[in-house]
Amino acid sequence: MALNYVWLAFFLISFVVAVCRLIFLQDTAVFSTVMNGMFESAKTGAEISLGLAGIMTFWLGIMKVGEKGGMIGILARAVDPFFSKLFPGIPKKHPAMGSILMNFSANALGLDNAATPVGLKAMKQLQELNPEPDTATNAQIMFLVLNTAGITLIPTSVIALRIAAGSHNAAEIFIPTLIGTIISFVSGLIAVAIYQRINLLKAPILLTFAVFGLALLGLYYVMPYLTADQLAQYTAFVGGFTIFAIIVGFLALGVVKKINVYDVFIEGAKEGFQVSVTIIPYLVTMLVAISAFRNTGCMDYVLDGIASLFAAMGMNTDFVPALPVGLMKPLSGGAARALMVDILKTHGPDSFAGRLASIIQGSTETTFYVLAVYFGSVNIKKTKYALTCGLIADVVGLVAAIIIGYIFFHNK
Repeated sequence: MALNYVWLAFFLISFVVAVCRLIFLQDTAVFSTVMNGMFESAKTGAEISLGLAGIMTFWLGIMKVGEKGGMIGILARAVDPFFSKLFPGIPKKHPAMGSILMNFSANALGLDNAATPVGLKAMKQLQELNPEPDTATNAQIMFLVLNTAGITLIPTSVIALRIAAGSHNAAEIFIPTLIGTIISFVSGLIAVAIYQRINLLKAPILLTFAVFGLALLGLYYVMPYLTADQLAQYTAFVGGFTIFAIIVGFLALGVVKKINVYDVFIEGAKEGFQVSVTIIPYLVTMLVAISAFRNTGCMDYVLDGIASLFAAMGMNTDFVPALPVGLMKPLSGGAARALMVDILKTHGPDSFAGRLASIIQGSTETTFYVLAVYFGSVNIKKTKYALTCGLIADVVGLVAAIIIGYIFFHNK
């Protein structure tokens, strides 16, 4: 129901604002601008979905080979001590555990093209355990929220955009971004755990975060010795090697198990194409509403209101120019990226606004997009508290990013 109300609110608020602009500002072009934007967003939504068809076809074919060959089961057993505490509704050694692990791993490495198909595969496997096909299960909600708040170890695309914008130290936002994305991830995890009454104070969970903390500490000491180009090079190597090794491992184990790898791949590839077509109406529905909200100027009014509020309280407002990225990111990743590029160009990549926009872009996620695509892929209509928890992670992540930006870069 939450998505229903939010979606309606986008249109109703946008219409009221557009009427006010027409009456009080004599803006006769507002409705044509809104409609053109909505039609363009509908086209974009369909193009994104169909654009996924190729990569979805390939990855779900590989995943089917991994499932039939037993590699997914091996991965599931490896992560069972940790994931079984977060997903108590998933049977032990279920292949969904392996798919969830691969999705989180691809997200962490910044490999979006690999993460989405694997994530959609995980949702389909979780849907097979769903007794009410139109209602999200606890496991699906946990997966979605952790996906939207997922930890990104290396914000490859953000660093690349900063290099293109002429930054003198494009990778300087690496540690701040990593801290921000961890805070967002943990806040989303806690929010869902409260709803589902999951005890997070268990040895496997605490041990996992302890190991992750040590790894973060190690990165903190290694980072000063790496240039932006070196970081980008190592990231590309680690990501490419990991994914290609997984593909070869899946195929090799399939051969060892004496399955017909080609036929199994085709079987999974057909599923991938079907999924890419299924998500079109869900994605178009959300992108059109977001476009209306943005093109009527509602986003600008929200920003102006926030700036005035903080100024009236006597607080520093240097963060406001970067705020559009944080407010847009849950709605549209592409729009948020465009806003970040505009901020880098206007204020400079090494300005406080440029650095903060980079941190926000790298440590928050496209919640509405992810919910629309992932739930839409399995035709779930009742999402329960998934949106609430996802937005909690977004808000906490945004606030954390701003505070971290002030700590690391303000007056630098």
